[in-house]
Amino acid sequence: MEDIILSIKNITKRYPGVVALDKVSIDFRKGEVHALLGENGAGKSTFIKAIAGAIQADAGEIIINGKSYTHLTPHEAKTEGVEVIYQEFNLMESLSVAENICFGEKTGKLVSFKEMERKSKEIFDLMGVSLDLKKQVRNLPSSQKQLVEIAKSVSRNAKILIMDEPSAPLSVAEIDKMFDIVRKLKAKGVTIIYISHRMEEIFEIADRVTVLRDGKYIATKAIGQTSIKELISLMVGRELNQTYPDKNYPIGETIMEIKHLYGNGDEDINLSLRRGEILGLAGLVGCGRTELARVIFGADKMDKGEILIHGKKVHIHLPKDAIRNGIGLIPEDRKLQGCFLEKQIRWNISIANIRELSSRFIIDGKKETNQASTYKDLLNIKTPSLEQMTKNLSGGNQQKVVLAKTLATNSEILIFDEPTRGIDVGAKHEIYNLMIDLASKGKAILMITSDMPELLGMADRILILHEGKIAGELDKKDFTQDRILELASGLN
Repeated sequence: MEDIILSIKNITKRYPGVVALDKVSIDFRKGEVHALLGENGAGKSTFIKAIAGAIQADAGEIIINGKSYTHLTPHEAKTEGVEVIYQEFNLMESLSVAENICFGEKTGKLVSFKEMERKSKEIFDLMGVSLDLKKQVRNLPSSQKQLVEIAKSVSRNAKILIMDEPSAPLSVAEIDKMFDIVRKLKAKGVTIIYISHRMEEIFEIADRVTVLRDGKYIATKAIGQTSIKELISLMVGRELNQTYPDKNYPIGETIMEIKHLYGNGDEDINLSLRRGEILGLAGLVGCGRTELARVIFGADKMDKGEILIHGKKVHIHLPKDAIRNGIGLIPEDRKLQGCFLEKQIRWNISIANIRELSSRFIIDGKKETNQASTYKDLLNIKTPSLEQMTKNLSGGNQQKVVLAKTLATNSEILIFDEPTRGIDVGAKHEIYNLMIDLASKGKAILMITSDMPELLGMADRILILHEGKIAGELDKKDFTQDRILELASGLN
């Protein structure tokens, strides 16, 4: 008989207006990497929260290590060895790396920082990772925060480790390191439930894969007996044959120029952006891509340099200056920087364009609702109501709300920072088509992405950054993954 460590039986969870999980049953084996796939809104987040005890199912049974639970609590889940690394980090920013890893664990009669650091170093040595244990977590890049999250789970002797989009903040080299850690945990008998929208990862690391769609169980496949095409078809209920849309429009005149820009860690940045163009911005994690986007948008200070729009120098000190000059930003972190989770969808879509919806300081409610409804339909935001709190949406639909908010400003220059991070394959197609449609209408797009196929498939030109400086520029005919990685690594 198969060594089943976790068995989910007919789990059902309802929210107002939606059935998030509908009689879902899945078995997980000890010491396997089991991938979980599905479009945003398929029920993946609800599923992992049920296993962690963060929410309680309306019906069904969770069996862990042979024990049955109908109302699993977080304490019971942890006692059974369930640990979750959520897509949004669950770290204490003001504490050190070692304090985060050992938080809640005894280190003797008194708190011993030396013992915390010893234990943390032991775990990182096991993982093959080196980090400054005294450093505050707030000062770490996203890639290192992810490693701290993994170390926390290892320190608690996880038997079932759920990883939700763990590779999203990582570079190619860092993903390889993470895979090494996953394989070590698997060899020790840890069951990994691995959630990712990056298909190539699934086929590299997983033993089996389960697909959810619209809250329902669809299928479980051995990884060697399926294909990317089949899994996509199972996820979306239809075939998606063309990965990137065709471009049948001309690229026009230059809209924006940046000359000798210094600031936020970037040095001597020069670039131009043309009407109808998608300019890709590539580089390894920490190279300065997002930092540049924030300076252009006025979120961080420019020390010196010039930004010209239609040949005229503009002064951008704050995001409102950028918006007034026709620049919109879809930021990298949708939850912290892109939208207000505790506000309604309608409110989020209108907030950046509130002046256009107001008369004598009074918001025209009808205009606001009409605008929000237009973008809800345009972007296919899945929600029972525009009055729904944004926090209740899936990650992909939250991203669409951020897109709607930016598009509502009618900016002619759009900065997309990791536009499809954490988004399912169906939603990716929608965003790709939207970007092409915007470019065909004369918008200029600066696209920052760590997804190499996306970069190669969507960009017309690519600028590569290395340590805050432009290391090279490639035209479409010269695109190769090897050349991009060479320049990103500082090899000219």
